[in-house]
Amino acid sequence: MDSPAEHVVVDNPERRRFEVRMGRRVLGWAAYEQTPQMLVFTHTEVSPKWEHRGLGSLLVRTTLDHARRQGLQVLPMCPFVRAWIYRHPDYADLVHQPPAADGRPPTAAGPADDAVV
Repeated sequence: MDSPAEHVVVDNPERRRFEVRMGRRVLGWAAYEQTPQMLVFTHTEVSPKWEHRGLGSLLVRTTLDHARRQGLQVLPMCPFVRAWIYRHPDYADLVHQPPAADGRPPTAAGPADDAVV
């Protein structure tokens, strides 16, 4: 297995994705749409040759750390990102919770609880 130090995650805003790279080679990416308050993750992919080496986790963790530093919420439309956050509840606070249908903020028993994650 390659050393994690060989891999770097960079934002490629022109392509609207974060990329995990080894040197100049792109091994995987997490596509996103961005608003002033939120990153919406739409798709995550790692090259089949590089799957099961922890690159997807490195990619998601790094992008969520970026969102936290920027004060952004996230909307994990991508099933991989959604499942990763579910397995790492210390990132659940980043997930956007839409208000209830009546406009009230979500509560512990509110309908938004199962909306995302």
